[in-house]
Amino acid sequence: MLTITHRYRIYPDTSQDQQLIEWMDICRSAYNHALREIKDWCDGRKCLIDRCSIEKEYILSQPLKFPGEIQQLNNLPKAKKEFPRLSEVPSQVLQQAIKQLHVAWKYFQERGFGFPRFKKFGQFKSLVFPQFKENPVTNLHIKLPKIGAIPVNLHRPIPTGFVVKQVRILRKADKWYAFISLQCDVSVPDPIPHGHPIGVDVGLEKFLATSDGVLVKPPKFFKELQGKLKLLQRRLSKKKKRSKNYEKQRLKVARLHHQIDNTRKDFHYKQAHALCDTGDMVFMEDLDYRTSAKGMFGKHMLDAAFGQFRSIVKYVCWKRGKFFSEVDARGTSQECSECGGSVKKDLSVRVHHCPHCGYKTDRDVAAGQNIRNRGIKLISTVGQTGKETACADELPGAGVTQSRQVSKSRKGATRKPRK
Repeated sequence: MLTITHRYRIYPDTSQDQQLIEWMDICRSAYNHALREIKDWCDGRKCLIDRCSIEKEYILSQPLKFPGEIQQLNNLPKAKKEFPRLSEVPSQVLQQAIKQLHVAWKYFQERGFGFPRFKKFGQFKSLVFPQFKENPVTNLHIKLPKIGAIPVNLHRPIPTGFVVKQVRILRKADKWYAFISLQCDVSVPDPIPHGHPIGVDVGLEKFLATSDGVLVKPPKFFKELQGKLKLLQRRLSKKKKRSKNYEKQRLKVARLHHQIDNTRKDFHYKQAHALCDTGDMVFMEDLDYRTSAKGMFGKHMLDAAFGQFRSIVKYVCWKRGKFFSEVDARGTSQECSECGGSVKKDLSVRVHHCPHCGYKTDRDVAAGQNIRNRGIKLISTVGQTGKETACADELPGAGVTQSRQVSKSRKGATRKPRK
């Protein structure tokens, strides 16, 4: 079963816009009420039942069961009679808000931290329509229950053979988007190693450096607009909260954040497709960038969004039939890609010059070549028997450390024909 999600821009009119915002606030209230029941149940069992609790609110009766997902979903019809406002929202959309809470609760139980929090006004920004009797999407509109047809910019058609399973309506700043989940009963195998390999090293001075010698400068989306964002946020801080002027200024700040996010993601997709154009196997470092984002260069690390870029590269490689893998990142910049010798150097040294073999190149390019060589070793193990792999035997930095298999030229076939 293959499931993909397409994002489309939708344009609701004024009445539909207000109705969607009202539905989000109703779902937020239901979410907070369900979370209140869970917190009361937990607070009532944090002290012994034979004495009064001073720290907690009260002790609930012992036979009272935990307010689970099924129980809270079954209580929704009774709550609609007591609070008629809940009936304005489609029943399945309201149920999805309760399910969203219990997904967060299960995640908290698995990790042991991150208790679900109450949603403030404006923090509930999406609605999920999980089921449709017929296809709700046409070339011009998307039809939603209790709200009607909304104009949609269908910039790419829905693929043949796919069925619409779910629609999530999301609000970003003052713009609306529809995330349409499409499903098809097919099985797509993962790409196998083949063709020309590329090692990719990412960093702050150069956004990425490949083993082929390609260098890309960091665009620094947030830093370029930081001055304008600072001015808008200063004006926002002087407005009276929840006033009309406050809401106008808040939308200006949200639009600028949305612009930064869109331009960054567009740049990541273009670089991912460029990598797939030049190679058939892409290797990147297996790093946890959340740790680096907490250091002195945290703002620059978050601006580059290396974790998002790696996820996008992985998705684009799968979509285009390219092989993607992550390798160990330890010592990629402290090792010679030509002879494998250890070459210690500080972060200020930007040129790799090996004293053992005399190989000289850019520091980041040498790191990319080491990533490529480690990726070739990873796919050339015994466990890959029966799969044909090709190695970069003619590229610089692929001398002793590469696999014994020999790659063919990119002009010829990269796989052996079947007999």
